[in-house]
Amino acid sequence: MSYKCSRCKRDVELDEYGGVRCPYCGHRILLKERAPDIKEVPVE
Repeated sequence: MSYKCSRCKRDVELDEYGGVRCPYCGHRILLKERAPDIKEVPVE
């Protein structure tokens, strides 16, 4: 999964056994990258 550190703004790849921490600055808040496409929700 690809994440972005909220402090240093670098891309971070997490493996399934690693901790949730930026390997560059040690910050613990990582933001999940969103897909660039826009989804439409049908209105009923």
